[in-house]
Amino acid sequence: MTSLGSDGPSGAPAPRIDTSRPHPARMYDYFLGGKDNYEVDQRAAEEFMRAAPEVREGVLANRRFMHRAVRHLVAEGGIRQILDVGTGLPTEPNAHQIAREIAPGTRVAYVDNDPIVSTHSMALLGDEDADTSVVLADLRDPLAILDHPEVRKVIDFDLPVALLLVAVVHFVSEAEDPDRILATLRDALPTGSYLVLSHATGDVHEDRREDAAAVYRKATASMNLRPHARVLDLFGDFTLLDPGLVRVDQWRPETPARPDAPRIGIYGGVARKGG
Repeated sequence: MTSLGSDGPSGAPAPRIDTSRPHPARMYDYFLGGKDNYEVDQRAAEEFMRAAPEVREGVLANRRFMHRAVRHLVAEGGIRQILDVGTGLPTEPNAHQIAREIAPGTRVAYVDNDPIVSTHSMALLGDEDADTSVVLADLRDPLAILDHPEVRKVIDFDLPVALLLVAVVHFVSEAEDPDRILATLRDALPTGSYLVLSHATGDVHEDRREDAAAVYRKATASMNLRPHARVLDLFGDFTLLDPGLVRVDQWRPETPARPDAPRIGIYGGVARKGG
């Protein structure tokens, strides 16, 4: 696990922001119209959009899926703790803002492996939010996340937790064993917890968006498009809420789909531990 930098509790040197290769979090920020990205991210994002023109609508649909899932879990599921892994650069409203509209005091730990994400997130939150932590760590090392003191400061793993893995697991290759990673995280959650997961797929397009996924081979993490059955495996024995694992724009939409809306190649689902 990487430390938070020289002004963090470890006193270690601040991690270097790599601007020589595109980073998925900064590319995602560009897709959303943000400004916290570099030229290398912009070039890669533009190349991706040429291969997958629907990507901007896709990331917006993915973001709205996260919003709807968090609202449901806080309002209907009684969740008061959120562990958001692969959070990306801050884009308002964030998970803690959505949750606290319903239940003030909801505790949130944000985790990402890009130093620029933690820097911007900490600047946004300031030093006075005792119910929120920002952690620099990598999904590929789940124990480092679960044991991190800044995670433990706000998350009590004896009480139900909502684990958000929104548009992040597709950056874990099969060689890196996503099943092990997900099992480690699921096992750490008590009964009554939830997993919110979204994942890119090639299922909904004839070309399977292979050219788009290839763009990420030059990035700091490759994109691994997985079919429906493989994404379903990642939920383990958690019980999916209705309507199951569907395209993110089809998970409990608040408005009818536009007739001309593009097909979104991202699956999303919300599942509960313990039925």
